[in-house]
Amino acid sequence: MSLLPLDLIGLILTGWGGLGLLGLVVPARLGRCLLFPLITALSVLMAGAGFWALQGGAQTLVLPMGLPGMPFHLRLDVLSAFFLTLLGLAGSGISAYATGYFRHMAETRAGDFQRLILLYALFLASMGMVLVADDAYFFMVAWEGMALSSYFLVTTDHEIPAIREAGFLYLLMAHLGAIALLLCFGLLQSGAGGDYAFATLRHHSLTGFWSSMTFLLALIGFGAKAGLLPLHSWLPEAHPAAPSPVSALMSGIMLKMALYGLLRVLFDLLGQPLWWWGALLVGLGSLTALFGVLFAAVQSDIKRLLAWSSVENMGLILSGLGLTLLFHGAGQETVAALALAAVLYHALNHALFKGLLFLGAGSVLHATAERNMAKLGGLIRVMPWVAGLSLVGILSLAGLPPFNGFVSEWLLLQAYLLRPDLPQPWLNMILPLGAAVLALVGALAGFAMVKFYGIVFLGQTRGLVLGEVHDIGLWERFGMGWMALGCVLLGLFPSSVILQLDTVTHALVGQGLGASAARHGWLWVTPVAASRASYSPLILFAVIVVSVGLTFLGVRRFFHGRWRRAPAWDCGYPFQTARMQDSADGFGQPIKQIFESFFGLSREIPSPFDPHPHYHSEVRDPLWGLCYLPLVRGVDRLVKMVGVLQQGRISTYLLFSFTTLLALLALVTGTRP
Repeated sequence: MSLLPLDLIGLILTGWGGLGLLGLVVPARLGRCLLFPLITALSVLMAGAGFWALQGGAQTLVLPMGLPGMPFHLRLDVLSAFFLTLLGLAGSGISAYATGYFRHMAETRAGDFQRLILLYALFLASMGMVLVADDAYFFMVAWEGMALSSYFLVTTDHEIPAIREAGFLYLLMAHLGAIALLLCFGLLQSGAGGDYAFATLRHHSLTGFWSSMTFLLALIGFGAKAGLLPLHSWLPEAHPAAPSPVSALMSGIMLKMALYGLLRVLFDLLGQPLWWWGALLVGLGSLTALFGVLFAAVQSDIKRLLAWSSVENMGLILSGLGLTLLFHGAGQETVAALALAAVLYHALNHALFKGLLFLGAGSVLHATAERNMAKLGGLIRVMPWVAGLSLVGILSLAGLPPFNGFVSEWLLLQAYLLRPDLPQPWLNMILPLGAAVLALVGALAGFAMVKFYGIVFLGQTRGLVLGEVHDIGLWERFGMGWMALGCVLLGLFPSSVILQLDTVTHALVGQGLGASAARHGWLWVTPVAASRASYSPLILFAVIVVSVGLTFLGVRRFFHGRWRRAPAWDCGYPFQTARMQDSADGFGQPIKQIFESFFGLSREIPSPFDPHPHYHSEVRDPLWGLCYLPLVRGVDRLVKMVGVLQQGRISTYLLFSFTTLLALLALVTGTRP
């Protein structure tokens, strides 16, 4: 009997779980040197198994586990295969990096490190189980396993009160989303005779009001995990609190589980979408992207900046998903396939470049014990590996060609601009605004990345003793190099990637871009027609290389021996100090000024006569005051009202119980025929 991809994936998931349990009993140093490399090897194998499954049909398996009459159903199709490939590719680099990153923890906090191995492996395994679950019960078990394991990873340093608060907020939002998902699956299952298998739900379609309610519940449940506005509040708190490899896993991979869940429910279980679902997603996604990038541009904490950037990128992905729903609902399958390909491509790209940047930020934090950009600078001289590999992630996230971020954002822009005529005329007028928002978000993302790289790695150091800062080790270099290589290859060979994505787009919307790619050759990316738009990253890359080479040779040929070395122009200041260069706050000041009314901005500005001047500005999320604080006050009032029932007397509690019993008996008697 030959081994099938689903069998191999099941063995990998079991292997991850087994390695996590083994981490509790083996010595910490051996766990770091042996178990993390084995987790990395299984991640590489998962990427290969997912890619293998992309080439074949669906496979199913039923495990005799779970509750009586409710076994675990597993299914592997092209949609889950794509996200398993993403899980394996990003998980490989992050796990290799973690092998070196947790060296100090394994030596000084052996017990905590052993628990971390268990939770880390369970986190990977639970995400894999989410992707192969084929019934609502198994899906929710895996989803909750993912939430709980990531919560305990976020609170690894639970001795710090701020980290405990961030973990509590994350757990609260995770369970709010889980409640919405339970209700969503309950509506999908209604009338299916108690069977929660996805195969049954596919044949039990909802229409009208209940279909829309299911969509809204799925949007709340998965949107809470994806960081969709206004359910994003946990993300900029939890990511900075977690260890950097965990932040990379959460931002690079876990957020994509929410995208997978939306795709599974909307295109596989729910049936034909309504046009307003797509319009709502486009609007919320665009607002989320703009909101996230604005807050990323004004951050001074490197991990908080990257966390807000994740909000931005998930907004772009969800706006692309909204476009897919719009065009699919209107029967415009070619453009729907283009938007879906952009969504999937950007999900894969984001997993790699955001994972890479979180690893780079972790290296800076590990070497300097500082994540405030106001106290960093000049690290390129002592951390060349981190600076060089992080630059690849910076250029990718900024959307510059020929790196991978440009390809997916360019495809998404084409989906906005190459739109067909939709049945709703006002949508035809509004959608170009989405293209304008995408362009603005891309420009602000480039601004934020210039700030990140320039303040942290360039210029003079701001108080650090660079002689005490060290570069990364071999395992960290391999992990970051793996992610950087993925960013480069996905940017240089997009046609090959799009051909693989075709299997997914065909399965979901019945159309793909492969025919256009094959017609125009592997060298060109042509979404619809060459007369409309085309792009060749290899030709662009060759032009860049030739231009730089000719410039270098020209200077060497015509000007060699004619120059003299002199100090760089110092703007008239012969003795520059670190205080004379741009700070993180100063770099973001124009954005603060332009969008002051948008930010919850507070300032402390000294007077001209203040003998000890102090300047301080703080940016707050305005949605805290608009959404969350009123909710907290309302819950507090409700709790106080319910607290009146707590009299502390057993006779009063017996009276309450007797009254409730009488009311239930009356209700049951009144409903009998």
